[in-house]
Amino acid sequence: MDYGRLGLSEPVQDHSIPTPAQTRPKTTRARRFIFLGIAAFIFLAASAALVGVLVRAKVNRAGTSPGLKRTPTEAISRTCELTRYPSLCVTSLLDFPGALQAGERDLVHITLNMTFQRVGRALYDASAMAATNMDFHARAAYDDCMELLDVSLDQLSQSLQVVSPTPTAAPRPGRASDGDVLTWLSAALTNQDTCTEGLDGVSNTYVKDQMQGYLKDVAELVSNCLAIFAVASRNQDFSGIPIQNKRKLMAVDGAPAGFPEWVKRRDRALLQMPAGAIHADMVVSKNGNGTYKSIADAVKAAPEYSSRRIIIYVTAGRYYENIKVGRKKTNLMFVGDGKGKTIVSGSRSVYDNYTTFHTATFAATGAGFIMKDMTIENSAGPWKHQAVALRVGADHAVVYRCNIIGYQDTLYVHSQRQFIRECDVYGTVDFIFGNAAVVLQNCSLWARKPMPMQKNTVTAQNRKDPNQNTGISIHACRVVATSDLEAAKWSYPTYLGRPWKLYSRTVYMMSYVGDHVHPAGWLEWNATFALETLYYGEYMNYGPGAAIGKRVTWPGYRVITVAAEAMKFTVGQFISGSSWLPSTGVSFLAGLSL
Repeated sequence: MDYGRLGLSEPVQDHSIPTPAQTRPKTTRARRFIFLGIAAFIFLAASAALVGVLVRAKVNRAGTSPGLKRTPTEAISRTCELTRYPSLCVTSLLDFPGALQAGERDLVHITLNMTFQRVGRALYDASAMAATNMDFHARAAYDDCMELLDVSLDQLSQSLQVVSPTPTAAPRPGRASDGDVLTWLSAALTNQDTCTEGLDGVSNTYVKDQMQGYLKDVAELVSNCLAIFAVASRNQDFSGIPIQNKRKLMAVDGAPAGFPEWVKRRDRALLQMPAGAIHADMVVSKNGNGTYKSIADAVKAAPEYSSRRIIIYVTAGRYYENIKVGRKKTNLMFVGDGKGKTIVSGSRSVYDNYTTFHTATFAATGAGFIMKDMTIENSAGPWKHQAVALRVGADHAVVYRCNIIGYQDTLYVHSQRQFIRECDVYGTVDFIFGNAAVVLQNCSLWARKPMPMQKNTVTAQNRKDPNQNTGISIHACRVVATSDLEAAKWSYPTYLGRPWKLYSRTVYMMSYVGDHVHPAGWLEWNATFALETLYYGEYMNYGPGAAIGKRVTWPGYRVITVAAEAMKFTVGQFISGSSWLPSTGVSFLAGLSL
């Protein structure tokens, strides 16, 4: 049992209980995953056809067959030296059509293509297990992996369309850049990490062994792909690589506290309207006065791959649902009647044998997700440990003026680019965690009274790879204690964060820090783990808990003194917010200025 993950200062009794032999209905699920497998097979066939064309062209130019030479070329050797798994990089490229004839620039898209095909093969092979008898926990972990592989395949497909577009490729809405590709590859790697973590807790050795076999080398290949592309991106060396619509970030030193002046008139009006005055596409009402009685039904009815904003208005009331906005449900906006009025409540937890990923009351993966004026809670309680209220893995996601309430693992900022503003987040252990590139701005982060022997940690960031463009940035927020913790704050220390993974990255900037925060500021995960490789920073914070005189002295911790370094973690630079946030109608600070 991972006592550290539970925030315990010393081992306690394991409260996990075995679930009785229970299974979920398998017919629908089996059909769905078999369909995913078929889709993956079609993806692979189309990709293989493209590779065949490329290989024939290379052979004709080079005058040699790719199968005759089995030692790595100088281009392959130099490219693979950039990666964290160079031996795997070399051996995988030696077996891939066209790689032996490719130059270093060509190896960027060849590596992407190879990784895309490997993930597609893993999804196709794993789909064969859909009808296998599994216990409740094994089924949850399997479902997680299938969903995450499917999302990863889509992210790699998007990356390929940017790096190596083809005449037959379906156009993607909006502009795409090298920053987008880095985001998608970072998320694809996080997906594999999440899948593996879910499988680690599975007692069914057959399911675990089979899935681990299908996933062999997948994470390492994605990591290699990310490393190769990241170096090319940093060097700006895209000569000969057809990056589409390459753009520069806007140089924004600050933005007005209200709506940015370039926000579309309609979006500004929409944000300023009271919920009841909004012309919604769908209305959810428990009393039957809307078009749907449940949020889940509205999500199901929403169109797939929508390029326009679909507004779902959820009227006041408490909705006992677990909502999932899948990757195909794009540009959905959920509008409630306000914090504490429109409430979505669930109670799943790891105690009940769900994976952490599966516990979310509300989960969103579809790009362009927006949530406004709602409360999302997980009511499982502290004794049930990991229990997520809101999980977001959607790119260009915005959560605005919401309450997010739980205890351990309240807000799961899983992956991709996110902006969270004017929200109240409540929790105890690691209550903001994940591996997104996320900025929380003008939020209140409420530490609650935890269980005996527990310590509060506000963040647990899990950046696993140094090339991932991810981290948690907390800007102009308030780190405060709830009334129950305030009365006992000297017995339950609170820390700003701890390193879940080796390259954990979190910064606090221009934020109020209450005196419930321990003078050391930050907490070890496990002895000296990650203390040299993490990046934890503080910049111009204030309040009784913001004093830096007794802070940790880890090699990776720093007091930021130069504004230019702090600027790297602002909306305008860290999540490129000045290019996509204005269209949401949500006000934001692009720079450091208040």
